[in-house]
Amino acid sequence: MALTNGSSLQSIYRKFKPQLLMVLVQIGYTFLYFITEASFNHGMNPHVYITYRHIVAGVVMLPFAYFLERKVRPKLTVALMLEIFVLSLLGVGLTLNMYFASLRYTSPTFVASMVNTIASLTFVIAVVLRLEVLDIRHPRGMAKVLGTLISLAGAMTMTLYKGSLMRDLWQPLIRIDQGSAATHENWLKGSLLTVASCITWSIWYIMQAFTLKRYPAQLSLTAWMSVIGGAQSAVFTVIIEHKRAAWTIGFNIDFWSTIYGGIVVSGLIVFIQLWCTEERGPVFVTVFNPLSTILVAILGYFVFGEKLYMGSILGAIIVILGLYMLLWGKDGDQQAVHSDSQEQTYLTSKEQKENKKLILPSALKEGSQCEP
Repeated sequence: MALTNGSSLQSIYRKFKPQLLMVLVQIGYTFLYFITEASFNHGMNPHVYITYRHIVAGVVMLPFAYFLERKVRPKLTVALMLEIFVLSLLGVGLTLNMYFASLRYTSPTFVASMVNTIASLTFVIAVVLRLEVLDIRHPRGMAKVLGTLISLAGAMTMTLYKGSLMRDLWQPLIRIDQGSAATHENWLKGSLLTVASCITWSIWYIMQAFTLKRYPAQLSLTAWMSVIGGAQSAVFTVIIEHKRAAWTIGFNIDFWSTIYGGIVVSGLIVFIQLWCTEERGPVFVTVFNPLSTILVAILGYFVFGEKLYMGSILGAIIVILGLYMLLWGKDGDQQAVHSDSQEQTYLTSKEQKENKKLILPSALKEGSQCEP
């Protein structure tokens, strides 16, 4: 009985392992929003932060990648290195620089909510590139389309409609230094940067699916993207930031945000996302983003005293409804793949049995002919 319960728990874990990992990923992203906001308000340059963060990730991930994937790591070619270079540019150089710059002009709640559009954008690109199955005659196929349109409508609501300010229910448990009030007033500039980062982020997820087919070594790919992306960000930061003091960080929130972002986010989380992308596809990875929206809103409002607007609440609800409609439609793909594999297994075993029936009489016939 105990063995049966243990095996059933293992089967449940194997079935829902990607979902559990993606929940942990979103929890990790939730803390990232606040620790980076505190660091930026403390004076940390976002572009310097991105550079240091990926240097830390590269240093930490390279030993694991070298020793654990020696036998499975494919040989790097010039074409593959160029592909990883572009992948690093999309995921680090463009996306993260625009993303963290937008955090300075908006708020963690707004940025976390807008990131939900990545799932819809990724879905549209995946359908165009035929990485995603879409049958609008089926209810689940229609759910994918409606979910995409609803989530985009929610994102537009959050961008164009700010709404009234929610009143504070109590004093925040932890106060984050907000820096100068003028930093967060350029809402339009922050919104445009956020939208642009979401587009490049979606392309990055799609490109990962193609690269993993030619380079199926998640640890090594994570390490390469960190090293190359950190170098690209360093070049960009040197061009736009001419103050040496911006590169100096002390043993304070700037240091801890860099360590957390490098080891947990650019290292562990990117590796988990690559694994889930290879297992379930790029759209599956992005549909869990609404979870961090809920967590950021709860922590931001009740714990850190972040301002919360009605437009963000309304838009987030619409986005979450749309994206989980898309998730329900995606679940049908897994069921179809499972049924197809079962049918293929059944047909294969049936063909083997028929071949055995054909071989056996033939063998008996040959044996009888060989008898004296």
